Amino acid sequence: MAADLSKIAKERKIKYFLISYVDLFGVLRAKLAPAEAIAGMQRDGAGFAGFATWLDMTPAHPDLFARPDPDSLIQLPWKPEVGWLASDLWMDGKEVADSPRAQLKKQIAKAATKGLRMKSGVECEYFLITPDGKSVADSLDSQEKPCYDQMALMRRYDVITEICNSMLALGWKPYQNDHEDANGQFEMNWEYDDALVTADRHAFFKYMVRQIAEKHGMRATFMPKPFLNLTGNGCHAHVSVWDKTGKTNLFHDPKGELGLSKLAYSFLGGVIHSADALCSFFNPTVNSYKRINAPRTLSGATWAPNTITYGGNNRTHMVRIPDAGRFELRLMDGAANPYLLQAGVLAAGLDGVENKRDPGPRLDINMYTEGHKVKGAKKLPLNLLDALRLTEKSKVLREAMGDSFIDAYTKMKHEEWSRYCRHLTQWEIENTLDC
Repeated sequence: MAADLSKIAKERKIKYFLISYVDLFGVLRAKLAPAEAIAGMQRDGAGFAGFATWLDMTPAHPDLFARPDPDSLIQLPWKPEVGWLASDLWMDGKEVADSPRAQLKKQIAKAATKGLRMKSGVECEYFLITPDGKSVADSLDSQEKPCYDQMALMRRYDVITEICNSMLALGWKPYQNDHEDANGQFEMNWEYDDALVTADRHAFFKYMVRQIAEKHGMRATFMPKPFLNLTGNGCHAHVSVWDKTGKTNLFHDPKGELGLSKLAYSFLGGVIHSADALCSFFNPTVNSYKRINAPRTLSGATWAPNTITYGGNNRTHMVRIPDAGRFELRLMDGAANPYLLQAGVLAAGLDGVENKRDPGPRLDINMYTEGHKVKGAKKLPLNLLDALRLTEKSKVLREAMGDSFIDAYTKMKHEEWSRYCRHLTQWEIENTLDC
């Protein structure tokens, strides 16, 4: 039986609930319901107009109902009278299969039929910037190589520790906070967990960081490349697959190459096979391609891939194997939808397992300086349009996620690309006005 949210509200003194969901573009939507009404919301869901958000619906569609998942409940540490709930979307008595959380649950269920359970962790990078978005909030944070700068980190002590204290209170087991490679950029790490738990927490983390930054007079952005001369915001994912009990790591093999099992390499082979088609999920905005295809930054490196390769403990590849029993996928950026990120990895990985896909040889080279010597490795798409076309053509993703979902997602993203193309940039004025 699901936990009784009405009872929990009385026990924890929760006055209001944010009944929330993430749409196809990764935007967090919510309604604020008083605790006195939560029993009905838990049973029937909170009503929304789907067309009013980024879902492939029209004004003629019936009401969309967000049914909260009691297991996802997070009591806001900075406002404990409010509880946040991730929700599943329903319409006409059926779950909306083309919603992001439903897609992830679909892949999890498929893995479960094979006795597999994916666990993952994400590394969410973000900038603390001025409210107008024009510059980093700390004017003293100007080093050419600012990564791990203790002074810059401690000048933001109040913000960073409030976020970290919140994660500690929530039981997420955060273990480190650091100043990242760009001026004004930070990263905060917490313990890995089951894919759905990580996705829910990822969605909430982005909200929490923005909320706390605003409280301190700043703005937080996860935008992939907010400043052209600085390193962009990545969202690296650390992935492993366990048995159905969640107690045995099936990726770990002390006798395997770099401590990885045959299952791990087949899973990795699936990710390598579909990486370019997954870019529209992992790098979902026009701006994303200014990160993965960027020239050198002020610090000397982009820390982002542009070719589909993997290596050992080597950060110049799309996939890094930092330790036995897991790999790190470095392709995703800060704009990635938390649920489609996990769903995409799992869908591709399961395809690799089913078809025993070979990831090819490991490359132990510096891809930034020697990448031009590699023959046959696929390049990542150069822009969102190319990425969408690859997604549309992917038989693997269509089989795993369904034609309906792929068509809905790419249709809406094509419309976004068209809106971008209708925009006249200053570069065009400066460089082609007199052509």
